[in-house]
Amino acid sequence: MYPTALTQLARANPFSAPLFSIQKVEEPKQTLNGQSNRRLAAASTDDVSCEFGSTKYYALCGFGGILSCGLTHTAVVPLDLVKCRLQVDPEKYKSIGNGFSVTVREDGVRGLAKGWAPTFIGYSMQGLCKFGFYEVFKIFYSDMLGEENTYLWRTSLYLAASASAEFFADIALAPMEACKVRIQTQPGYANTLRQCAPKMFAEEGLWAFYKGVVPLWMRQIPYTMMKFACFERTVELLYKYVVPKPRSECSKAEQLVVTFVAGYIAGVFCAIVSHPADSVVSVLNKEKGSTAAQVLKKLGPKGVWKGLVARIIMIGTLTALQWFIYDSVKVYFRLPRPPPPEMPESLKKKLGLTE
Repeated sequence: MYPTALTQLARANPFSAPLFSIQKVEEPKQTLNGQSNRRLAAASTDDVSCEFGSTKYYALCGFGGILSCGLTHTAVVPLDLVKCRLQVDPEKYKSIGNGFSVTVREDGVRGLAKGWAPTFIGYSMQGLCKFGFYEVFKIFYSDMLGEENTYLWRTSLYLAASASAEFFADIALAPMEACKVRIQTQPGYANTLRQCAPKMFAEEGLWAFYKGVVPLWMRQIPYTMMKFACFERTVELLYKYVVPKPRSECSKAEQLVVTFVAGYIAGVFCAIVSHPADSVVSVLNKEKGSTAAQVLKKLGPKGVWKGLVARIIMIGTLTALQWFIYDSVKVYFRLPRPPPPEMPESLKKKLGLTE
């Protein structure tokens, strides 16, 4: 029997289950130490370099995003190049292995690095906005909800905060993504960013750099929502059911291993939900004058899934490394790293879980 309408509503939330099991347990009383209710959980009391939610905290989180996204996406440029070519020219590039061999035969080994500059710049800017704004929106929405609702609706909170952050991140990414795809999928068009960007601007104007932003939102917003929400809940479940000791007793290295595993699990799901839109973006940036609807109709229901295996390998590895690098930056700069969320004492009392 649930004493309030709030908890009934929380159970009906399609993104929340499983939130908790109702059982009476004896737990040691916890003190909030004066922390704001906006916190998903109290930050660690270890020595930290700044306050959770401060300007310095957001800035360093953004820097962590630059490193995590910029470095990892640049590292997998060869695989990304082959994946894009599989999507836009499946007749020529039959498989991942065939794609690598054809590319090396035609362009040499250096040809596998085509598009590295726009990849590094674009995804660094995306990482800055993605991770930095995620922390901003997560705290902002938590403030709006209050402590109890933040816990009950935490998965929905992760989804909303990540979607909001990715909206701005894709605007920062779009120009470099357009250049990258043009370099990688149109042999002979341009070999470097310095050649590609002026040529695209001369031919199509500023629109050339932003015509793919809507398909980018279609690809990246579901991807990022899955990336953050799945990661946050997977970390929570790993510490609850898999890791044999509480997070507070784990070393920093052990915590980073959990981060990596949760990141890879999240990455697999990310790749699947975002792949159809990724195929549309690749073809759209290759062809002049096309619209997303025209490309989607041309590819058909089977064509949008071309290159999925390569994308799962790439995105799974990428997402795991990104979370590992991001969390490592937090450890290095001694940023507050709140533990997985726990039910507030006030909510436990309302549910009759404590005396």
